[in-house]
Amino acid sequence: MPTYQAVLFDFFGTLTRSVQRGEAHRSTAELLGCAPRTLVDVLDRTYYERACGRLGNAEATLRWVCEQAGVHPSDDVVRSAVASRHRAIRADTRLRDEAVPTLAALRGLGLRTGVISDCTHELPAFLPQLPIAPLLDVRVFSVQVGRCKPDLALYQAACRRLDLAPVDCLYVGDGGSQELTGAERAGMTAVRLVAPDLAGHMVFNADEAWTGPVLRSLDEVVDLVGGVPGRAGLPVPAVPVGCVPA
Repeated sequence: MPTYQAVLFDFFGTLTRSVQRGEAHRSTAELLGCAPRTLVDVLDRTYYERACGRLGNAEATLRWVCEQAGVHPSDDVVRSAVASRHRAIRADTRLRDEAVPTLAALRGLGLRTGVISDCTHELPAFLPQLPIAPLLDVRVFSVQVGRCKPDLALYQAACRRLDLAPVDCLYVGDGGSQELTGAERAGMTAVRLVAPDLAGHMVFNADEAWTGPVLRSLDEVVDLVGGVPGRAGLPVPAVPVGCVPA
């Protein structure tokens, strides 16, 4: 089994439980004078444009979203809606119970840890307040890099900041944004998290063609890198496409 020096994680659906848009997003739509369904439709179809950060800051991005939705709120309303959206996304974010213990255990084994996440402006703003923050050596956000997974730039940025080669890194993700394919193309080893709650996870561009080893619980990664036989010591056949959305 390879010896790794770092474990890099996806954020949404991997370090967190499955994500669905909660009721708090309705308040954002109401502030903007937009039907909630219309706002959700625009958010869904423009995810990657927004997550690449090319539309400007959070206010500029939300104003662009409003244009796509056919509403034209005032600057004050947009600012209030940015704050409302931040609260809504934060409310949707629930760390897995295993997240902190897993990261702490990995660091106890002498490994470095990090996050590579496709995200909009909200995650970089609130992640520093989460209990996992002190346990992460590197944080790579698509909205800051200007690229989304599976673009090699994100994986290369993490390696560069860690001063490690890709072969030294294990990547763990639920498979959204073809992230596992991207990690392998970058030279990393990839494993897919298939926790039961992911059946309802909101996902874009799922890595459906990827077939590789899986973890059924986040804490299994500790056994995998620590060489403990049993739960995660050997590759497990991937779950058939359609059983667990990534």
